[in-house]
Amino acid sequence: MRNRMMSLALTGTLLGGCAGPMAAGCGPGATPGLVAEVVFGRNIGNSLGVTDADWSRFVDEEVTPRFPDGLTVLDAGGQWRDTGNGTIVREPSKVLVVVLSDAARDRPRVAEIADAYKRRFDQQAVLTMTRPACVSF
Repeated sequence: MRNRMMSLALTGTLLGGCAGPMAAGCGPGATPGLVAEVVFGRNIGNSLGVTDADWSRFVDEEVTPRFPDGLTVLDAGGQWRDTGNGTIVREPSKVLVVVLSDAARDRPRVAEIADAYKRRFDQQAVLTMTRPACVSF
């Protein structure tokens, strides 16, 4: 239950957080921080290749050990242009949202997770975004 509440609090903070560059200060109870969002496509080739069970195993083996204090995973749908033939490819995706409590330590961990996903599921790319945010729990 605690993890669910942390996930809900984090989601609420992200949705209602700072827009654009971080202001000089955050609101009451919030502190400046960094948030990483990592987008994982689930297709392998032209079909769904990363099942829910595959994803759960990946989170258990690669993500949770690097961020045991908490994280949020969202279901999403994404699209991208195939540079080989120019077609638009649509696929189901997962979005990992995690607060980076120590940027120097945590940024490499995010990169390790993206690299592990690309290797394990034969992916060309994993989108990673890092942005400033006002964070509270």
